[in-house]
Amino acid sequence: MSETTQADAREAAPTLLRRHAAGTESARSLLFTVLGELVLPTGGEAWTSAFIDILGRLGVEEKAARQALMRTAADSWLSSERVGRRTVWRLTPAAERLLRDGTERIFGFTAVAEDWDGRWTIVIARTPETERASRHMIRTRLRWAGFGHVMPGVWLSPRTDRGAEVQQILEEAGLPEGYLFAAEHQGGGPMTAMVGQAWDLGELTRAYDEFIAAFGRAAGPDPVARVIDLVHAWRRFPWIDPGLPAQFLPAPWSGTAAAKLFARRHAEWADEAIAEWKQLLART
Repeated sequence: MSETTQADAREAAPTLLRRHAAGTESARSLLFTVLGELVLPTGGEAWTSAFIDILGRLGVEEKAARQALMRTAADSWLSSERVGRRTVWRLTPAAERLLRDGTERIFGFTAVAEDWDGRWTIVIARTPETERASRHMIRTRLRWAGFGHVMPGVWLSPRTDRGAEVQQILEEAGLPEGYLFAAEHQGGGPMTAMVGQAWDLGELTRAYDEFIAAFGRAAGPDPVARVIDLVHAWRRFPWIDPGLPAQFLPAPWSGTAAAKLFARRHAEWADEAIAEWKQLLART
């Protein structure tokens, strides 16, 4: 792909993508989207040149692309093999499991709990003020798992399938004495008040509205860039949105519209992107 074509593709890419394209860590994040969306379904391997081409279309410089590949391999998500002057990168078994789990979570997410049984997951994890690293890990990891912070040391989620994930977070934070419960609301104050305290639904609504604005309009001409941009922009929502039951959400809920848009756009774009990727693999 020529430098001019790459520049055109970057210019056509939605703002959501260009915001994440700079820097090695952002390049790694985009690389994982490429691995899950293109590499995993097509045999699990690709040449360096193919990755550089695709990441270049997404606004990632070649140096950052190479660094992302090497760091991902250093973390045991990729293995490499020299074939003459070229290098082929392959997904490790651990990476395949990670990507399949991530794909299931991303594509199964609908932004609302349609079959909620009325139970809440509650985590009690108090950390001393002096244990700043543990406090930061608990806060960021539980937020990323969709938990809301209701009071010091107490976290809440409507999902009851996150027990293993919470246990791992507590262990890695050095808090084996943390507590995990599944409970029902029996009375007292309204749960709507606690939900409003635990999650910033206004901010989440703005994020969904931004997604709808970016992908509701005409797409760029590059089939790979547009589908990677779509999945990369969407994939954070299953982690930052707790998937609340409908009775706790604004009506109409932007998350529902965004989830339907994501499913529709992916169905429209995915086959062409895979075909373009396969052609690229054949050429490189």
